[in-house]
This record gives sequence, C-alpha cells and structure tokens, in this order.
Amino acid sequence: MALTLAAAGEAFDPRLPLAIAFSGGADSTALLVACARRWPHSTMAIHVNHGLQAAAQDFERQCEATCTALGVPLHVKRVDARHLRGDSPENAARVARYSSIHEAALAAGAQCVALAQHADDQVETLLLALSRGAGVAGIAGMRAQWERDGIAYRRPLLEVSAADIRAWLRAQGIAWVEDATNADDRFTRNRIRARLLPALADAFPQYRDTFARSARHAAQAQSLLEEIAAEDLARTGTPPAIDTLRCLSRARQANVLRHWLKTVHGQQASTAQLDELLDQVAACATRGHAIHLRAGTGFVRREGQKLTFTP
Repeated sequence: MALTLAAAGEAFDPRLPLAIAFSGGADSTALLVACARRWPHSTMAIHVNHGLQAAAQDFERQCEATCTALGVPLHVKRVDARHLRGDSPENAARVARYSSIHEAALAAGAQCVALAQHADDQVETLLLALSRGAGVAGIAGMRAQWERDGIAYRRPLLEVSAADIRAWLRAQGIAWVEDATNADDRFTRNRIRARLLPALADAFPQYRDTFARSARHAAQAQSLLEEIAAEDLARTGTPPAIDTLRCLSRARQANVLRHWLKTVHGQQASTAQLDELLDQVAACATRGHAIHLRAGTGFVRREGQKLTFTP
C-alpha cells in the first residue's frame, strides 16, 4: 500500500543538519516544507541552476521566495550542464546536478541530503530500464538510501504517489513551479508518464505497489551479485588473472568483470562488449592470444596472464 506524504514524513529520521535538493517543483517543495516544519533550525535547501532553459531564473526566484517564507537557508549552485558528444542531455544534467548537490552539501556541513523522487518516478525508472533491456541493477530502480563521503542520501518519498504530493500541497495552499519540459514528449520519460501510467492505472490499479516490490526484489538480488563479485575479484586479483577467471562459470565471469570495471575504473561495459570480452577470455588457451577490446570509454587488454584496463 502506497504511503501518504504525512506517513512518509513521520517515518523519515535523517541525521541533522539536513539538506533538501530543491528544484522548486511540487515534489521537492512538499519535501522541503514538511522537513522545515519538523526541523526548523536544522534544514537547508540546495538548488542547482543548470541554465539550460529560459525559465531557469524563474525556478531560482521561486526557490528563493519559498525558502525566505520558510526561514530556510538556500544554497544555489550554477553549473554548465551541456552534454558532450555521445552523451544524452538528460544524463549530462543529472550528473552535473548530483555533483553540485554533493559539493554544496559538503561545504554546508550537511549530514544528510534528501531527494524528492516519488513512487511514480520509480515506476518510470523501472519501465525505462525494461525498455532498454537492463539487467538486475537497472530493474532495481532508484536506491532509497546510500552514503558518500560521510553524507547520508535518502529518498523518503519513494512510496508516495505524485497525486498525493500535489493534493497535500493544494490542501496546504502552497505554490510550486511546473517545468515546461515535463510536457515535452520528445523525452521518453515524459511519454511514459503521459501515456503508459494512465493505462497501467486503468489495468492494474495497484501497479505502484507491485512495481515497487519488484524493484526491491531486484535490489536484493543485485546486492547479492555484488557480494559474490567482490569475493570473486579478491580471488582473481586486481587486475584479474585470466587463468583464475577461466575457472569461474561464464555468468560469474561476467559478474566479476562488470564489477571490476565499475568499481575500479568507473566504467560500464555494454552487453555486446561484455559478451565479446567473455568470448575472448574463453579463447585464451594459449599464451599468445591477444585481447584488445573496447569497454565503456576505454579498452581491456591482455598483459601477460592478466587483464588490464586503459582509458
């Protein structure tokens, strides 16, 4: 059963001081208001101005007005979120946003950062992952919590619907701004929101709950895969020894190589790249068999009896 915003707020128990990632939209406005009322002297807001649209200054002004009314300190970060060739605008903006939020939280001494993604966002993320053929990690959706550099990150509204959030704001008489790009159907996420979610609600009224359950199951499975990968990487060494790697099943080879590339080198190999790498590892029966394959933005090479990665 989906939570109400009030119930989610009561269950939220962050370390203080608390920073809210604040866009000025409905979701982060509701989260900021609820937290500022509960912890009036220990709540701050962080707003990231990407400068990607004409309305960016309007969003910033709305954030300033809301924070002034609440008596909440506002930290504004202005970033250049233009994407590089081969990167999507959405991903570039997301990376810039999270990096800026983290920098601001560190500078302000926040112990916890709260993000306002809700149950509908989680469903959209899951459907996007499925549409792209994602594995368990993608189907796990957005994490409810994690830690970075001593700061706790939390998503306390992940089980609250968008409709409940807006109903709460209207009942409180609280204003927010709507991002016009949310209605632009050139973006896949917006098409999912406008077309698929209403159809799901009609066919499966409890879809938010069941999708969230599937995401939790996938997250548990992913956690187990990561534990196994860490154990296998300790066995194969860093960089991985080919002979030890070849003693593992193909599925465990894929798991540990994916883990090695991600945790040691910050790389995400595509399915096709990883399949080719596994084929080449299987063919490494002779000392002279060479490997030189793209993985993410770099290359995996064979050097003696080990695999190495170079950017």
